[in-house]
Amino acid sequence: MRFSKLSGENIYHLFVSGANEVISQKQNLNDINVFPVPDGDTGNNLASTMVTIIEEAKIEKSASDTFKSIADAALVGARGNSGIIFAQYLNGISKNLTNEDELTIGSFTESAKKAVPQAYSAISNPVEGTMITVIREWADHMYSIRESAGDFSELLSISLETAIKSLQETTEKLKVLKDAAVVDSGAKGFVHFVEGFVKFLKTGIVEKLMLQDEHPLLLGEHPSSIHENFNFRYCTEGLILKNNIDQDIEEIKNELKQMGDSLIVAGNDTKIRIHIHTNDPSKVFMSLRNYGKILQQKADDMKNQYDAIYNRKYSVALVTDSIADIPRDVMDKYQISMIPLNLMIEDSAYLDKMTITSETFYKLLDEIDEYPTSSQPNLKVVENILGNLIQNYDSAIVITVAKPLSGTYQTILNAAKKFNENEKRIHVIDSKQNSGAQGLLVLKAAELIDSGLSVAKVVESIESHIKKTKIFVSVTTLKYMVRSGRVNKVTGLAARALNLKPVISLDDSGMGTILDKAFSLKGNTSKIEKRVKEFKGKNGNLRFAVIHAGAEERADEYRKRFSKLLGSEPEYVMNISPIVAMSAGIGCVAVAIMADE
Repeated sequence: MRFSKLSGENIYHLFVSGANEVISQKQNLNDINVFPVPDGDTGNNLASTMVTIIEEAKIEKSASDTFKSIADAALVGARGNSGIIFAQYLNGISKNLTNEDELTIGSFTESAKKAVPQAYSAISNPVEGTMITVIREWADHMYSIRESAGDFSELLSISLETAIKSLQETTEKLKVLKDAAVVDSGAKGFVHFVEGFVKFLKTGIVEKLMLQDEHPLLLGEHPSSIHENFNFRYCTEGLILKNNIDQDIEEIKNELKQMGDSLIVAGNDTKIRIHIHTNDPSKVFMSLRNYGKILQQKADDMKNQYDAIYNRKYSVALVTDSIADIPRDVMDKYQISMIPLNLMIEDSAYLDKMTITSETFYKLLDEIDEYPTSSQPNLKVVENILGNLIQNYDSAIVITVAKPLSGTYQTILNAAKKFNENEKRIHVIDSKQNSGAQGLLVLKAAELIDSGLSVAKVVESIESHIKKTKIFVSVTTLKYMVRSGRVNKVTGLAARALNLKPVISLDDSGMGTILDKAFSLKGNTSKIEKRVKEFKGKNGNLRFAVIHAGAEERADEYRKRFSKLLGSEPEYVMNISPIVAMSAGIGCVAVAIMADE
């Protein structure tokens, strides 16, 4: 077919065809992903970006308005280094297009060339031999043949050859790619996108969406020679909304560049998308909240992703949610994955323990008017986490927060069904606990997996340990439980009048309950000590953990007191998750115990 000009409808179908081609190559792109870090998710990120374009972009009356809709959708859905560079490039093209009903070759090629420096400017440290190089060389070549090309099909077909050549040369331009004997994954994704363009221009047909890779891998499966250097741990992204926010881009760049590397700040006049590799995602978002409304947040643990692909210790993946309080070094030792719950603050969904920590949460409480709320993780997010794990592990065990406390258990159970159709590969356990008690169960499961026990035996053992695990929380005030809705206002007022210091625990079903009442912290602690003694008398040897909400001195007192009582040091002492702190309140301290052979 001949396309001398492109209507809005033509442009939309071009992009759908290009997006389909990228999505069909998702696994291929994941498998060769080694730069900037070998976390195996470039295909996922580009596919997610493309799906948003397909779902959100609209066919408008004019070609320029359709392109703007596509560029805006790309920015909203952009994920990862490559996805955000791609979105910024599209927004650059859109910005440079004149307002016209149909897109001409001259207008498109000129806009594509002008958008290149804008894409470069979004990247704090552009690296040649990546997607940005292929984009530049492709755009330059299109511009050079704009007058000789007979139509868009000829223009894109000829320039595709340049893009493929540029892609092949990425292996020589970057040592990390040469060592791994692969081309750049993001650049390859862009070439597949252009291939999709060419398919539509030649046939006028948009093929149905293909979610599975139909082609053999270009250079084999995961590369055997890959680097393990992680300057920063978390691939962090956010989408910020504010009128004229493009005027703040340079200021945002200067502020964020001190927090990590691989910084990209892309956007238009109402939205910006940021990408950065950092060790402290919460610090990034505490900064970004000053510039506008945070619409989206993401923080992927690249070390965890790397270990799942290249450095697995076990055939069984162990997963828990962010309510389980267990130290990061223990999670790293046993390669435990975490599903974060959402903490709603100022209409933004922060990721518990990821984009907000206990320390940043305590500071925020003094600044915000409306008390935060919590929500379970999104089903699609859980499906993605479990799907990525089950690609690399034979099976998985997920230990969740108590079902009565959150819908998290049911969400994870629903997500697991997708992968358990033919055989039960994902086992979901309701811990009937939270915080440190849930953490001790996760630790026990990790030790059992490490010992080589079968999945069935691990599940059986953890389910038996649930009944032998408890948590006792010393609460200094009920005001936080009242504000979070865990305790009604009448009870809270009465407790305040009496200076009540309750002991909070969970019953056998996992429901929160006021277990004991005292009128001083000393009396409160004595009641907890009595409970622990009784539990030890019935169950024998106990392991324990001390958890707290910004109360280091009281936590150390508990460590000493219960070490003496139980004859051993705690498994760990740590700050509780922000969501638990939201309910239990700043200043609370808890001891979690588990009877163990």
